[in-house]
Amino acid sequence: MNVRAMEEADLSGVLGIERVSFAAPWSAALFEQELIREDRRWLVAEGDGRVVGFGGVMVIGGESHLMDLAVAPAFRGRGIARMLLWALAAASVDAGAGRMTLEARSSNAGALALYASSGLEIAGTRPGYYPETGEDALVLWSRELAPHVRAMEAAKVGEEVVLAIETSCDETAAAVMLGGHRLLASVVASQVDFHARFGGVVPEIASRKHTEAIVAVVDQALADAGVGFGDLHALAVTHGPGLVGALVVGLAYAKGLALGTHLPLVGVNHLEGHIHAARLADPALAPPLVALLVSGGHTTLVHVPAWGRYESLGRTLDDAAGEAFDKVAKVLGLGYPGGPAISRLAERGNPAAVPFPRAMLRSGDFDFSLSGLKTAVIQYVERERAAGRDLNLPDIAASFQQAVIDVQVAKTVRAASACGVRAVVLAGGVAANPALRAALASALEAEGVQLAVPPLDLCTDNAAMIAAAAHDHLVDGRFLGLGADAVPNLRLG
Repeated sequence: MNVRAMEEADLSGVLGIERVSFAAPWSAALFEQELIREDRRWLVAEGDGRVVGFGGVMVIGGESHLMDLAVAPAFRGRGIARMLLWALAAASVDAGAGRMTLEARSSNAGALALYASSGLEIAGTRPGYYPETGEDALVLWSRELAPHVRAMEAAKVGEEVVLAIETSCDETAAAVMLGGHRLLASVVASQVDFHARFGGVVPEIASRKHTEAIVAVVDQALADAGVGFGDLHALAVTHGPGLVGALVVGLAYAKGLALGTHLPLVGVNHLEGHIHAARLADPALAPPLVALLVSGGHTTLVHVPAWGRYESLGRTLDDAAGEAFDKVAKVLGLGYPGGPAISRLAERGNPAAVPFPRAMLRSGDFDFSLSGLKTAVIQYVERERAAGRDLNLPDIAASFQQAVIDVQVAKTVRAASACGVRAVVLAGGVAANPALRAALASALEAEGVQLAVPPLDLCTDNAAMIAAAAHDHLVDGRFLGLGADAVPNLRLG
């Protein structure tokens, strides 16, 4: 796709798009007058040998006003409108504009979604602005254009320096990364000791500890990387999913930094970050692929046809894998966190000792259920104790772990086959489980499918994965506005 300046010879194609896009289309004469004005910048997107989109801005008094932006119906949904928007922003900066304004119909959900995901925010309403329908217009404003354009240009050549912040659960983390793959610094302050006495994460304590740690963690990351705010191109932050109070701390701090430094802000989905953790370990990893995300809060299978595109295949209908490990560990008196304790104990046990159920193994879909398995373990323990028999903890741990692994491996292999991919990512805190790694690697190898797993320090929550995921956002021009909220149930895709 090529974006270039509009010429008079393009008007036939432009008018065709204009007529199918707007209730009151402009005429050829009006476009001809626009093309000769010095305070205008008109661009076209060219694909398949023809004009497939266009847009124009008016630059006056240090501001750029978006006058028109449209894409041919057959080419919508391919990112062409976003490409044109940021090409117009770059042209506006070259013409001396500091920011961009525009109006959009209040009913135009597609346009409003594009502008919101580009970091523009609603500043007000103009009632009855469109005379042909009487519909209201929403007025949108951008932040400073130049830093956003600079960050995008740096990302396209792999030279952007990003500070990322992650506070979705009980780790306060910050990282500095160059070009989406070269890690300059990574700092993680864990709260596990504070939550261990309660047998799990206490949201209120997590939020308070994030507040206490975040300034020092960010300062340490910058110092370790040897950079200051003036060396950064952008900020990235997890804005969901996770514990809402924990997310708010990181997001509020990142928004404050963005406001004070004028740096653009990128919002990253926590699960997307986990997928990109594997990309840090294997830069050659490329879609299409399937990702199995297993952590304390999530167990889900995702199809990734391209970076930035995520299609949910299935997820847990109740407990997540990490949550189930923690609950079973608590029943067995192993403490918190439960995953590592059960994994170590299982190494000495017989995985076939107790026939725990494999819930939804043959359900025909890609969903998971772990609540029934957890209940089966609890009932088994209660029966053994009631009968006066000693518990063989290694056997119970190994049998429980194997029941979890069998279902996850079977469904992941089937998902890879159904999607026709040759690569699978295993990510999230439970991806550190050596038995799961080994079983999935063996099953996929038999199918000729590559398995990519992050190193152990990138399986648990960290900010390096958030910085890595931010790279594609910057290349595409996807930003977060300063009015954005934390989204505790944010979904991939």
